[in-house]
Amino acid sequence: MAAEASKMEFGAKAHVALNDPKLRANFRRAMDGLMTKRAAQFADEAEWNALRARGAAARANALAKLPELLEQLEANCLRNGIHVHWAETTAEANAIVLGILEAAGARTVIKGKSMVTEEMHLNAHLEKHGITPVESDLGEYIIQLAGEAPSHIVMPCIHKNKTEIAELFHDKIEGQPYTENVDELTAAARAALRGAFAGADAGISGVNFAVAETGTLVLIENEGNGRLSTTLPPLHIAVTGIEKVLEKLDDVPPLLSLLPRSATGQPITTYVNMISSPRKEGEKDGPKAVHLVLLDNGRSRVHGDTELRDTLRCIRCAACMNHCPVYTRVGGHTYTFTYPGPIGKLLTPQIEGLDCAGDQPHASTLCRACADVCPVQIPIPDLLVRLRTESVRPTQGQAVKGAGSSATTSETLGWKGWTLLYASPLVYRIGTKMLGWFGNLMPSSAPMLKQWTSVRTKPKFAPKSLHELAREKGYCDE
Repeated sequence: MAAEASKMEFGAKAHVALNDPKLRANFRRAMDGLMTKRAAQFADEAEWNALRARGAAARANALAKLPELLEQLEANCLRNGIHVHWAETTAEANAIVLGILEAAGARTVIKGKSMVTEEMHLNAHLEKHGITPVESDLGEYIIQLAGEAPSHIVMPCIHKNKTEIAELFHDKIEGQPYTENVDELTAAARAALRGAFAGADAGISGVNFAVAETGTLVLIENEGNGRLSTTLPPLHIAVTGIEKVLEKLDDVPPLLSLLPRSATGQPITTYVNMISSPRKEGEKDGPKAVHLVLLDNGRSRVHGDTELRDTLRCIRCAACMNHCPVYTRVGGHTYTFTYPGPIGKLLTPQIEGLDCAGDQPHASTLCRACADVCPVQIPIPDLLVRLRTESVRPTQGQAVKGAGSSATTSETLGWKGWTLLYASPLVYRIGTKMLGWFGNLMPSSAPMLKQWTSVRTKPKFAPKSLHELAREKGYCDE
């Protein structure tokens, strides 16, 4: 099971990634460019602070009113002719999408970029039932050919260089000669996808924002594939998490400014699509039917905690990943689950459970680089510390899924002993003296040393305390 794999393999995968010079070089090259471009977009600090305050306020306001706004979104979408479906789990969402496609007789699907469908493992589900999904985003298309999962939520194949992509296209696209020319590689993908766009029975997309006030689905993209996926096929299915709702159309502009500038260093994406209905009478293009699938998958539980609710502000810009000293060195596949990097360390343990992904909140230096660049002011380090605490000491009330799963009797006794040791000067002096005498005799496999000695040698206890050494040198009084 993926959850069990994450718990057992994160550390091992990180070591493998750290010893892969090609992967390290690919990420270093990409991240340096992304950070430089983003910094140039927000050179005016006053403008940056004012804009992110507006963005954070819009997202926080939507989350504060989430139940009412979701009902308003549903009512306005229905009024506009968009069918609305609710899914509590990914299994339910997959069943809904499959049911819609089968009812329409669809056998081929063209997909725009969507992390929620990755969360659902929708492609595998459709293929199992005889429906062929084709990813139309260039990065997603590349990793689909490679049989891999995305390693980044904005640039899915960021872990690959052009040589690897050239070899992949030569092997997987019939008649494609080997070339490392980027323009020629892009043209090859475009040629392969054009027929898929024209012949698809249905299109599936994600949603960047869903506006409750108007029942509008907002999708932004650079390649035009999103627009083709949502307008050429006769059927469009949009899939999104329930947290993507906004109250008003006026909330969209500041977020449209923050998202591309934070993600790719662009002032705005090439395409901004706003979908409010299926094709109307007299219109020449657009789908004949539009369906919106709203996925919960643990988000309601996250929303119920007033502190952890801030996790759901995320607008999927990936700025936190691009600046994270851990992610940029180990890559996205180390995290096993759909969402890597700092936001993944927050979202995954809350969705999958701390018993399955409880190691991820610890894969952080807490350097606050992620918080500094987050365009909607998510206090990521503070929430990581909260999850670390939850893993061993659950709070009262609505518990985080899997809370307390990392608690052990030896650790509990160890911390009680530490508290006793530091609460009394006399006990502290006796304890440190005994450690100086006997500490070096403890085996490396002792519970209190095992995590330390798994990656480094056991430290030697000094025969004298720091205070004793300072007193001998005359640096302090008795």
